[in-house]
Amino acid sequence: MNILDILPPSAIKVPLESGDKKGAIDELVELLAETGRITQPDNLRKVIWERELQRTTGIGEGLAIPHGKSNSSRNLVIAIGRPAQPIDFGSIDNKPVKLIVLLASPPEKTSDHIQALGKISRLMADPKFRAAAYAAPSADALYRLFERAEASAEVRR
Repeated sequence: MNILDILPPSAIKVPLESGDKKGAIDELVELLAETGRITQPDNLRKVIWERELQRTTGIGEGLAIPHGKSNSSRNLVIAIGRPAQPIDFGSIDNKPVKLIVLLASPPEKTSDHIQALGKISRLMADPKFRAAAYAAPSADALYRLFERAEASAEVRR
């Protein structure tokens, strides 16, 4: 899976305006709606928030991956936001979140959903990539970082 197939530059926001978990999730869902990537933002917001209430998606090392399955789109969609200041996400390591990757897919796209979660996790496991993502000064810079990572992955194949 190439993350750029599901991540257009318009689905990245740096910095996020929100300073809390719920606001950041809402802001990323709204970004997907504004770019026409989802049709039912309220439904997606509800699904993602219900998932978040079951267990935090703050997976540690400054990263949160709120996600859910909804009929809000026909395909896998992703939006990424970097908060102006780290946000308390109730992360498993008790550290604030520096990057939020929101992922949503239709219920029948379970395999794609899992592949995307794995791809994001692998990219963010690299300390150099993670530090660069957390320091990205703009949405464009963050997108270019993902472009370079995917180009590098292609070369290794």
